[in-house]
Amino acid sequence: MDIFEAIEKRRSIRSYLDKPVEEEKLNRILDAGRLAPSANNRQEWRFIVVRDRTTRKRLMEAAGGQRFVGEAPVVIACCSVESDKMLTCGHPAYAIDVAIAIDHMTLAAAALGLGTCWIGAFYEDRVRDILNIPEGVRVVELLPLGYPAEEPGMRSRKKLNEIVFYEEWEKR
Repeated sequence: MDIFEAIEKRRSIRSYLDKPVEEEKLNRILDAGRLAPSANNRQEWRFIVVRDRTTRKRLMEAAGGQRFVGEAPVVIACCSVESDKMLTCGHPAYAIDVAIAIDHMTLAAAALGLGTCWIGAFYEDRVRDILNIPEGVRVVELLPLGYPAEEPGMRSRKKLNEIVFYEEWEKR
């Protein structure tokens, strides 16, 4: 599958088959995250792969009871070991850098026939406790991963002429 097909096929999956993710596929997905760019090549991301059913259920509870978080055979806690670096534009580097790595992983998963869903609705302190994450490390997202038990259609998207401006901001 080429990158454009992966982009078109990627969906937020909220129902997973009870089927393990092969180690080779998981490693390819994690490697896609490792290869992502980061500010000053700091590579501050860290990924905690959770397969244990009991731990996944606890993560589900920390994510407000979102059932599919515990249902997915793998949950990846996407973290950053550094949270102080600010980009010149005023945004924290860690949030952007980890997001880029996650996006690489979601596209790799789609290309390999797997599904994911970005989860930002969770209690970071609870996830930190569950996974024994030290202070100073930020949990940016949880990423359930597995074989989809659903095939959601594409959600509506705005047209390019609604979101793209050339040379300067246009009033519309």
